[in-house]
Amino acid sequence: MPGGFAAQPTTAPIQPTTAPAPPASVPLQPVPGPAFAGQPAAAPTHPGLPISAPAHPAQPTSAPVHPTSAPAHPGQPVAAPTYPGQPISGPAYPGQPTAGPALPGQPAPGPAYPGGAAGGTGRGRRLPVVALVLAGVLAVVAGVQAYQIHRLDDRLAATDRRLADAQGADGSRLDGLEKRAEALEKQAGSAFNPEAVASAVLPSVFRVSAGQFTGTAFAIGKPPSGGGTMLLTNFHVVESVYDGGGRRVFLERTGQRFDATIVKVDKDKDLAQLRTTARFTGLVAARTPVKSGQQIVVVGAPLGLQDSVTTGVVSAFRPDEGGSGPVIQFDAPINPGNSGGPVINGSKEVVGIATAKARDAEGIGLAVPIKTACDTFTLC
Repeated sequence: MPGGFAAQPTTAPIQPTTAPAPPASVPLQPVPGPAFAGQPAAAPTHPGLPISAPAHPAQPTSAPVHPTSAPAHPGQPVAAPTYPGQPISGPAYPGQPTAGPALPGQPAPGPAYPGGAAGGTGRGRRLPVVALVLAGVLAVVAGVQAYQIHRLDDRLAATDRRLADAQGADGSRLDGLEKRAEALEKQAGSAFNPEAVASAVLPSVFRVSAGQFTGTAFAIGKPPSGGGTMLLTNFHVVESVYDGGGRRVFLERTGQRFDATIVKVDKDKDLAQLRTTARFTGLVAARTPVKSGQQIVVVGAPLGLQDSVTTGVVSAFRPDEGGSGPVIQFDAPINPGNSGGPVINGSKEVVGIATAKARDAEGIGLAVPIKTACDTFTLC
């Protein structure tokens, strides 16, 4: 049939090893060229092979031939026709979708390019993770710093406590040192120092000249209301003047001579009170009685020798015997002229008035307690 297909034999002919010439009854079909867009491509025929029938219009075909695809070469097999109900791999008819490349304006499936939707989704998922990691790191750093600050505060508090304890200990030691220093000062002050005692007492001690007799007198207490200075001595020193009706005696010291008046006397206690218009510093009377072994200094003018100093200790305190009152026994050397001189303790206080010494004996001197004189004349 001209322009038609040759009748198909029931059995496939044996293909020769070389391609035979086409029979005269079957016209040669031209090799199809490139199909135009929207038109089906004709399947090429192979010499000696049955020609496949075109797919049914209702059956979809395989991917259409791209307009730029090359024409089929002679000798290539044509895809076999599909069975009824199966899609044909031939060209698609107009209006039917194909599995080929997407038409202009339609999204084509393929790998996502950098910066596309897929890449953006991955980066968006990574940002929260990175933020969480950074937050965790910052939290750990903040915790470590808080712990270090806490430890530092504890160390500072411990250091402050140690400093306070050290300062308290130093303060206690300082207080102890101050107390010891005060005790040492008291001990040093109470230590017997005849030189210091003599230096403090001598300006208030005088030689008394009463007629043909000499002795010693010393200033005592505060100045009287009328001015001048009150002094004490023994009665037997001024006895000759007093019994002769006189009241005037003289005080001598370092080449100077001062007039003095006999104010009162007590013959039984061997005491006499004098007064001068000159101003001298009075000595202080001791408030406590002497004790045996207490060290003393005796100042006077033995045999007329002014500013003579001797030292010793209190041997005993003798109570009143025969109504003359108590006496102090001491071992400091005294001689005629010491009568009326002060007996001084280590605190530069007057404890007695030297009165006499035992004859034919050494180291036995006697003194009237200063309290007796102060009570007799209301002095001190």
